[in-house]
Order: sequence, then C-alpha cells, then structure tokens
Amino acid sequence: MHVTYEQAEIAIAAAIAESKRIGTQMCIAVVDSGADLKAFVRMNGAWVGSVDIAIKKAKTACFFGMNTGQIGQLSQPGGPLYGIEHSNDGLITFPGGIPIVDNDGILIGAIGVSGSSVENDHQVAKAGVEVIGVADLPSHPWRT
Repeated sequence: MHVTYEQAEIAIAAAIAESKRIGTQMCIAVVDSGADLKAFVRMNGAWVGSVDIAIKKAKTACFFGMNTGQIGQLSQPGGPLYGIEHSNDGLITFPGGIPIVDNDGILIGAIGVSGSSVENDHQVAKAGVEVIGVADLPSHPWRT
C-alpha cells in the first residue's frame, strides 16, 4: 500500500497553506512506503539547501516509522541509535519528518518539511499529514 499521488498533492497543499499561515517558505516532500519520492514542492523563497533536507526527512520517517525528532532524541551520544544518521546514505534526525499511516495502521509513506525552525517544520509537516485522514502507527515491540 502506498500513498497515492492525489493524497500526496492534498498533503502538500495543506502544508503550503500552513506554511503561508505562519509566514514561512518551505520545501515539502512526500515519499511512498518504499521511500521513493512521490511529490515535491519548493515554495518561492525557500532555501535551496532545504530541498535535500526535506527529502531526507521524509525518507528517514518512512524508513523507521517514527517522527524524525524522535529518532533525534534516540541518536544523541550515548543513546541507543547514536550514529544512525550515517546510515541509508544519510538521515535527518531533527523534527520535520512524519510517517503517513492509513486508518488500518499501515505505513503508506511519509512527509518531510524543511525551511524554517524545526518547530515550524514539524508543524507544517503535521498539517500535511492530518489533512489526508491518517492514524498514528500502532505500537511495536522494537519501538521505544
């Protein structure tokens, strides 16, 4: 099961609206459940450097089925995931990437947002996820 192109477009539109509402310019990426890019936008004025970060945030959230900020907390020195950002051709382990999960609890993709503070990035990503009517991932024994 993958996020559809139509769902990706709806998520991006909602993320753009939230970005405009809070006065930021973002790069917004949606990947499918295989972590392949499904849709992307770089808003006018968004940093070029945020293109790669947004895509990597989406991929990171998809690869591990959790918000990138959660991975960041676990990957601090001495943490159980310390150094994980060096895997998978580079991960982003700060907020702004959120898994997209359907109402059956199945991971269908992820969204990644970059271009402002990590708090704003997460807020815009959350707006994109919420509009396509998804649910949180069910708990798994390996998830902390």
